Amino acid sequence: MEAIIASAVAVAGTLLGSAVTLMVQRRIAEQAHRFARDERLRQERLDAYSAYAGALVDYRRSLVHLWFCLHGQPPPEDASGARIRTFELRSQAQEALFRAQMLTDDVALGGAAADVLDLVADLYKVESRALLDGRRSASRDAIQQLVMDAKRVL
Repeated sequence: MEAIIASAVAVAGTLLGSAVTLMVQRRIAEQAHRFARDERLRQERLDAYSAYAGALVDYRRSLVHLWFCLHGQPPPEDASGARIRTFELRSQAQEALFRAQMLTDDVALGGAAADVLDLVADLYKVESRALLDGRRSASRDAIQQLVMDAKRVL
């Protein structure tokens, strides 16, 4: 009888040990999966924020060039070509904005990103070089602040 009880305890202990091992392994696998998913999302956000900042800088540069085409004496080139390039770069910036907004959980960051695009878009709508320089500086600072804000949420 003692042998049967000892065997039953041994079997129960083995089953209990297997169940605990299974639960621990499942928890470890879930944590590894969660870590990998979070790291992949962080990398996608980093790529999206970087692409958006780069698109803003390109769009900003194109708008400054367009301003000089419209107001330069003599104009460096035909304004229609510069305007077409600016429209293309605005579309690229908007696409990058949408991607960044889809990936962020921070509503304020998504709103700030859209505000920076609007600030940059208004860059060339001034008549004087002094106002252009002021807006260039403000837009550069806004892009840098957006990068710092994005870095904070990564």
